[in-house]
Amino acid sequence: MKIAILDGKVLNPGDVDWSPISALGETVVHDATSPTELRDHAAGADVVLLNKTPLRKTNLKELPDVKFIGTLATGYDVVDVAACAERGIPVCNVVAYGVDDVAQHTFSLLLELCRHASEHSRYVKEGQWQASGQWCFWKTAPVHLTGLTIGIIGFGAIGRRVGELASAFGMTVLAHTRSPRNPPQYRNFSFATLEQLLARADVISLHCPLTETTHGLINKETIARMKSGALLLNTARGSLLNEADVARALKSGKLGGLGVDVLVKEPPSASNPLLTAPNTLITPHMAWASVRSRQNIINLMAENIRRWRDGTPINVVNGVGKA
Repeated sequence: MKIAILDGKVLNPGDVDWSPISALGETVVHDATSPTELRDHAAGADVVLLNKTPLRKTNLKELPDVKFIGTLATGYDVVDVAACAERGIPVCNVVAYGVDDVAQHTFSLLLELCRHASEHSRYVKEGQWQASGQWCFWKTAPVHLTGLTIGIIGFGAIGRRVGELASAFGMTVLAHTRSPRNPPQYRNFSFATLEQLLARADVISLHCPLTETTHGLINKETIARMKSGALLLNTARGSLLNEADVARALKSGKLGGLGVDVLVKEPPSASNPLLTAPNTLITPHMAWASVRSRQNIINLMAENIRRWRDGTPINVVNGVGKA
């Protein structure tokens, strides 16, 4: 079996181990793959693995030998899964590899928006505390989380973990999901409609997939139904936000703050309106990127390949080969 990894550098700049995959067959790892390099980089490969390299229907013509495609991530929107199904090629992803990491990153954004720790550390280093002559100093008063309501849109593994952390901070948790079932055991929890969540939440955190229904979910209409001063968090997909509408709401004060790890275009263009919006934290799509989580991706993809090879595929997102 020949395995081609099309864009391995982001996942593994040298601090994790490819051997769980390379032990399964001859493996070639490319740092990145442009459309013009696709044919050469995937030449003769039975298995093609990728993270963000697009594989559309036209690209598949460059892969005459491929029998299995794996996305080294949970999201698989970069792959034309229907076109792969037409050719009988299963597409598999990896799930639940970094639940704690993304949940913790979500809360790091929320805590920074509420406590302003790094901002005030900078003021101290600039000498502003010293110049005040006071034993304590702040420019923006901290926000107390206990008693606030967090609305979580999307209640899979990550959303549930965020809810658990929020509950530990004494927050009331509302969750909106397509299939409200198996309510968690922590206190002060309830499922809610989207309308109820938007109206009641002090903090809104997005953990839903990007679909035709959720594209641009946060826009001027949904923002208008939120509490004035609500905080918005997005560690899911950038296109869940209409970035121009969100920027306007931040400038007007309708939104009290924004913390995101994802943008519509990554990296952003200089004209992205969120870059100049007030009370905005933007991290560079790094919530998933701990060494532990990245090694989990490799280990889980190796298991996907083994199971496919043995005729019992798992994590197939386009239905090919599933019983």
